Amino acid sequence: MLHAFRQQGLSYGEIARRTGYERRSVANWLKFKAPPDRRRAALNPTSPWYFETFLAQCWKDGNRCGRHLFHDVKQRGYTGSFANLERLLGAWRRAEREQADHITSPALNLNLEPVRDPDTGHAISPVVAAALCIKPRGLLADRQARKVDALKQESDAFAKMRHLAMRFNGILRSKRSAPLDPWIDDAIDSELIPIMRFARVLRRDIDAVNNAIELPWSNGQAEGQINRLKTLKRAMYGRAGPELLRARMLPPRHTD
Repeated sequence: MLHAFRQQGLSYGEIARRTGYERRSVANWLKFKAPPDRRRAALNPTSPWYFETFLAQCWKDGNRCGRHLFHDVKQRGYTGSFANLERLLGAWRRAEREQADHITSPALNLNLEPVRDPDTGHAISPVVAAALCIKPRGLLADRQARKVDALKQESDAFAKMRHLAMRFNGILRSKRSAPLDPWIDDAIDSELIPIMRFARVLRRDIDAVNNAIELPWSNGQAEGQINRLKTLKRAMYGRAGPELLRARMLPPRHTD
């Protein structure tokens, strides 16, 4: 399979992305005629490839949610991490999506030119684009809405990022954590590095994130007081002692 990809003119990096192998491993394997499966060490239950047949059947049957597959494969003895399983599933998703894109829309909009503000003609800065990406349509001014429309039209990455951001905002506002797992899968498959990293962090702390979405309690008050205390300490560092800090931090005591 690797040699077939190479004969199509694909680079080592592209082959690694499609197969889920490391780029260095792909380069080494292509130097030999033997396929990588015959050269790698015997598989064991710590590797998701050990359960490749079962996972492939689940994939064929439509069970493609990473968290569900992780639970199912653990019931069959898998002792590896979710991240390892996710790398395998991610390679399958990318290969399937690329095949569908090749059939329906072979030319992806990869315009690298700066997007222009339709009102002024100036390039929209990355900082402005990032702020507009996470702002709901109902809160946009008319000029901001026109910028968003221009960015979505000229940049597929912006359109995809904004779509994911609005979905995540809807999950937070709905107070329901059920849609979070599919959202994380879609975010990881988006190939947008910032959102992929964010999604992986959410996956690591999934229980805490679910609680934050569904439960009414918050540590916002405590975090606010901590931030206030740190701000005062920085402002007073080297210029005042604990007595002044106590006077500024604690409320005044009333005496009768």
